[in-house]
Amino acid sequence: MKYRYLLLILLSGLLSLTGNAKQTVTDSTVIITQSEVFDATVATEQYLQTLTEEQKENSDAYFEGGYWLDLWDLLIGFVIALVFLSFGLSRLIKNIAEKIRNVHFQNFIYLVLYFLFSYILVFPFTIFRGFFREHNYGLSNMDFGGWFSEEMIGLALTLFFGSIFIAFLYWVISKVKQTWWIWGSTIMVVFMVFSMIISPVFISPLFNEYKPLEDQKIKEEILSMARANGVPADNVYQFDASKQSNRISANVSGFGGTTRVSLNDNLLNQCSSAEIKAVMAHELGHYVLNHIYEMLIYIAILIFIGMAFVNWAFNKLITRFKKKWAIAGISDIVGFPLIVFLFSAFFFIASPVMNNIIRSNEVEADIFGLNTAREPDGFASVAMKLSTYRKISPGKLEEIVFFDHPSGKTRVYNAMIWKAEHLDEE
Repeated sequence: MKYRYLLLILLSGLLSLTGNAKQTVTDSTVIITQSEVFDATVATEQYLQTLTEEQKENSDAYFEGGYWLDLWDLLIGFVIALVFLSFGLSRLIKNIAEKIRNVHFQNFIYLVLYFLFSYILVFPFTIFRGFFREHNYGLSNMDFGGWFSEEMIGLALTLFFGSIFIAFLYWVISKVKQTWWIWGSTIMVVFMVFSMIISPVFISPLFNEYKPLEDQKIKEEILSMARANGVPADNVYQFDASKQSNRISANVSGFGGTTRVSLNDNLLNQCSSAEIKAVMAHELGHYVLNHIYEMLIYIAILIFIGMAFVNWAFNKLITRFKKKWAIAGISDIVGFPLIVFLFSAFFFIASPVMNNIIRSNEVEADIFGLNTAREPDGFASVAMKLSTYRKISPGKLEEIVFFDHPSGKTRVYNAMIWKAEHLDEE
């Protein structure tokens, strides 16, 4: 489930040759006629028309289905909390854990069992969402064995690191009592930073093989942009995402000394050099514009608000259902399923706010990428390729509420606006 394990958001983004009368763009880009006056709106429509009606309907159905899946995520989370609290499963696994004397080890054992049982309960939904649905839309390259293997790796990470982290959080709660949500918020932010630091080095390689980029020409173009913009990168890495899906992606991940510039093999195999340059310039923009630090601040604020909400709602609910649920207080780990659901509910409600924060950063990175790579058609054509799993042309309110990246139409139009303003330089 999207919010279930309280492991917060790791960010990453995805993000011409012209003549006097006619322009031909390489590979997958569209041919655009250029009159004396370039019309960005017309050029955008020409890009959009390269999608067949079937492709557009498939893309829209996949993306719009995600709206309902998020709602189902929340509803299933409610059912899980109900099963643990109202049907006594939470009390049962605490009784099992209490066979160990140390209360902190009891909490650890409880959390391992909670994560395991909740995963089993939600597994039918997980397999539908992560395996069958992805295959139905042609977005997965994995057989069931490969998919299940990666699921087990993710579960093992949650059982170990998630249980240790939450057990430590409960130790803090037992010490600070009423101000637990303030201390808990701080600890969650620290844990998030820790996750960002170790992820490129220890977590990502569990799922994909990372190696130095083999194409020296593309590598030097990327490093040249990095050097010109103060990005401390002396290498570029490629990883084998094609074993999982056909999606193109790249990122500048890590924090401090673990910063890494990476792109997947789908981007290398499916895109022209202009498209690759456009995508990597966008990703470098996230680093140069300090989006990592900015997002940390925004997420920290949301976590503090969310934990304050959880504290208020938890106390209200256990006052009403204390006898039925047998929860002694906030430090009683029997109430952990309630905390999980309340925190998930908060971030579900706050998702439009989070989406707008992320989307604003993506727009900034798009503009940076256009100014750095100077490949508007390369960027526009990549935006069209992302339509395989992102709705290309949503309504304005739909984009504001549901999109954490600019829509493909918005990105193509912005690229064409940039192109219109730089025609005399070509």
